[in-house]
Amino acid sequence: MSNSKGGLKFWISAWLPVAIGVGFIMLESTEWFGADHTSDPLRRLWEALFGPVSKASWEVIHHWIRKSAHFFGYGFIGVAWLRAWWMTLPHSHFLEDTFLALLGTSLVASVDELHQSYIPNRTGSPWDVLLDCTGALTLQLIVYIYLRLLRPKQLARTE
Repeated sequence: MSNSKGGLKFWISAWLPVAIGVGFIMLESTEWFGADHTSDPLRRLWEALFGPVSKASWEVIHHWIRKSAHFFGYGFIGVAWLRAWWMTLPHSHFLEDTFLALLGTSLVASVDELHQSYIPNRTGSPWDVLLDCTGALTLQLIVYIYLRLLRPKQLARTE
């Protein structure tokens, strides 16, 4: 198989990170990853690293860990979408690929939150979708700044 734009290796290389990211979201969207199931293992890990913490403090810390996971998890998925579109649409501009990546991220986040609303120990929240998209946009902005400063020719490929 060639690594040309039409070859199977190319398409797998471009889109496999997106598929893995979506698969990971599907896995963590189950009952097993509800706050009631993640609290104890994460608390044990936290206390092993940082020492004992009160129940009230742990509830706040656990909340922030979970929300940070939303932000960074979807941030990386957003970058995976960006990379896939960048690779498969060679004549597009970065802004177009960013829009498509954000669209894909928001679709996955929305379906994920809708799915969670049907699971007994989970809740679906439009605020989490906003947090997910904010993470994706933030990491895409970091990629843009990196390319702008350190790889301007790669960014200007269509000019």
